[in-house]
Amino acid sequence: MSVPKVCVVGCGHWGKNLVRNFAALDALALVCDLGEQGRQKAAELVPDVPVTGDLDAVFGSDVDGVVFATPAETHAKLARVALESGKDVFVEKPLALDQKEAADLVALAQERGRMLMVGHVLEYHPAIRRIVSMVHEGDLGKLQYVYSNRLNLGKIRTEENILWSFAPHDVAIILRMVGSAPLQVTSVGANYITANVADATVSTMLFDNGVRAHVFVSWLNPFKEQRLVVTGSKAMVTYDDVTKELVLHDKRVELGDAGPVAVKGEGTLLEFDDDEPLRLECEAFLESIRTRSPALTDGVSGLHTLRVLQAAQRSLMTGGEPVSLHRLD
Repeated sequence: MSVPKVCVVGCGHWGKNLVRNFAALDALALVCDLGEQGRQKAAELVPDVPVTGDLDAVFGSDVDGVVFATPAETHAKLARVALESGKDVFVEKPLALDQKEAADLVALAQERGRMLMVGHVLEYHPAIRRIVSMVHEGDLGKLQYVYSNRLNLGKIRTEENILWSFAPHDVAIILRMVGSAPLQVTSVGANYITANVADATVSTMLFDNGVRAHVFVSWLNPFKEQRLVVTGSKAMVTYDDVTKELVLHDKRVELGDAGPVAVKGEGTLLEFDDDEPLRLECEAFLESIRTRSPALTDGVSGLHTLRVLQAAQRSLMTGGEPVSLHRLD
């Protein structure tokens, strides 16, 4: 089968990267942006690819798939129209802002026989994929605790809070490692820039197998930190996305006759492929279109992540009150 053809809708801060990657994969047939600035950017990036400001032209075109890099509040509506138009859909995170809308999209995609994929790009990062594999293969022993810090003094958004902007990637990774939804979620945070838009949040998850996890996200930090730490009963592993170092730590706690003893062994740098995660994600969408098989970050995966985010948002709005996941069903 020839390379599937897609249209990227939205050529802004992130959309331009999708345009670049799908063009490099010889899969970009059309770019759509409702703003003149976005259309100009697309024309500069891919001068040989048609650019339009007409969404109806996208849905009525013969492209196989539509990729949405638009504001979060538009995701559910645009994805629905695209699915109803017979297109496979790749929508940037989050899949929707409400879990019912997301569940409806998943059901619609299944009903229409369409592929639905969510842009959780870090799930395609080679270092993250290696960590997930190590967890599932038992290299770290029994999984005990996971934490992720995603901090920066970067682009500050006023239309969505830091929880919805930064945390989806980390939540998706943690769910992939644990393999189940948490029993309970809590979240606390504060807003300093824009009223009712949190600039920093700490969200915690408790799973029924005893695993706990927390995600700290902030765009009011003096330095950039993107660090994932995974603790197991036999060893620990860390990935620093700033230094690009993946390290297996021979560190654990053993129970001796005199009580718990900390074992502090050496750390070992692990190798991983240097493929661009976004390129791998774009390839995954094209492969899903070709094979009619769900991608790693399919709609169901996106729905699971959304349920946790929605629970965290509820907790955040109530000053950190724990939210049980069954309360969102």
